[in-house]
Amino acid sequence: MMLFTEVRGLPVVPPGGDGPLGTVTSLTVDIASGAVSHVRLRGGRFRRETVLPWDAVHTIDPTVVRVRPPTSAPNAVAPHHDLLGHRILTEAGTEHGTVLDAAFDPETGRVLAVFTTRGEVPPGHLLGLGDHALVIRTP
Repeated sequence: MMLFTEVRGLPVVPPGGDGPLGTVTSLTVDIASGAVSHVRLRGGRFRRETVLPWDAVHTIDPTVVRVRPPTSAPNAVAPHHDLLGHRILTEAGTEHGTVLDAAFDPETGRVLAVFTTRGEVPPGHLLGLGDHALVIRTP
C-alpha cells in the first residue's frame, strides 16, 4: 500500500535509467474502475506536464517510479481532477469534509481507501469526481 502524498515528487525513471523524465505531480483516478488511470509528471527537457497511462508504470517504491513503454495505444486522456484537497459531497449534496490522502496498491493501481477530514471512505462509496467535488455514497 502507498499513499498519493508519498508518490508526489518522486522521480520518474525510464527503462535503462537514463536520468529522470520528471517528477510525479499527481495521479489521475478513474472513479468508475476505482483505480489510478494515469501518472502526471512535470520536468524533462521541456519542463511541461507529461501524462503516462498506468500500464506504463513498471514499479513504484518509496524512492522512484520506474516506467516502461506503454502497452496501449495513445488515446485521449480523461479530464484530470486532483483527488487530494477536493471537497466531498454525499449523493444527497451534504458536505462531508475534504480529501486529505488516498491509499492505493502500487502494483495494480487499485484505490484502497480515501482519507478525509471526517474519516475513511471505502472505495466502493466513490460515485464521481468533477470540478466541484468528489461525490460519495452516503456512509
